[in-house]
Amino acid sequence: MQRREFIAALAGTVMVEPFAARAQQAIPVIGLLGSASASDYAPMIVAFRKSLGEAGFVEGRNVKIEYVWADEHYDRLSPLAADLVRHQVSVIVAATTPAALALKAATTTIPIVFAIGGDPVRTGLVDSLNRPGGNLTGAAHINVETAPKRLELMHELMPNVKIAGLLVNPTNPLAKSVVPAVRAAASSLGLELQVIYARSDEELDAAFASLPGLSVGALVIGTDPFFTGRAKKLGADSLRFAMPAIYQYREFAAAGGVMSYGGSIVDSYHHAGLYVARILKGEKPGDLPVQLSTKVELFFNLKSAKALGLSVPLTLLGRADEVIE
Repeated sequence: MQRREFIAALAGTVMVEPFAARAQQAIPVIGLLGSASASDYAPMIVAFRKSLGEAGFVEGRNVKIEYVWADEHYDRLSPLAADLVRHQVSVIVAATTPAALALKAATTTIPIVFAIGGDPVRTGLVDSLNRPGGNLTGAAHINVETAPKRLELMHELMPNVKIAGLLVNPTNPLAKSVVPAVRAAASSLGLELQVIYARSDEELDAAFASLPGLSVGALVIGTDPFFTGRAKKLGADSLRFAMPAIYQYREFAAAGGVMSYGGSIVDSYHHAGLYVARILKGEKPGDLPVQLSTKVELFFNLKSAKALGLSVPLTLLGRADEVIE
């Protein structure tokens, strides 16, 4: 059973075992709703299942997990959230902010634990980090709010660039806040900002191909689950298209991107697993403080920088958490 469930999860499918039959069992059921696909979030799910197991809940043994993935179709999140609520799972994990917002609108009674890359107070998920109240809590790493800082880092690396690009997914609700924040940062730095949109692999390729025609000299990649699942592809593409770029995760820099700057998404899923276990043991989500990680890490790929003819200032290298050579 465990192997069948794990394979189904990686395939992005929902468990097909009848809920009625499952309800007769004493094993609690966790729902997990994600904006992207199972394969994109495999490392995060591994971290979640590991911490859940450390707290005494092993999938397939004394807990079941219903994986539901929207596969980057954000318009599917609300009906998928409503379906999970109808089936009265014990607790629901929200993988990404759009999923958490859809779940919050769907239920005020079923506990929800989120693992997100933005400020849960600012996005309206909870009223307070220390006392979230209601039925939501979770873990967050600050990545949405650091998008302007990524532009500042690129400007520090390439001060002569006059036009910067911002890559965003237009279907992500967070794009509405990311674009004006980065645009304001660009204005303060005296830069022109070109916003480029992509929601599919084909549009990603077209976006990179369009950058020279727009005279873009450096690229900032916005926070998005679709991009997260393609961090390695984005890093490789930035090198292939000779476009200095920055994203939020180390995988991007390791694959060829010049820089990465952001928090650890895996840590958020680790904390989410621990919180789900505590809720299954009887604690209330509203009493569990949101685990907000403000630590960010800076990674440089010195080999890629040299390949693109960039000279990295020592002031930047000295602040790096890791230099990839």
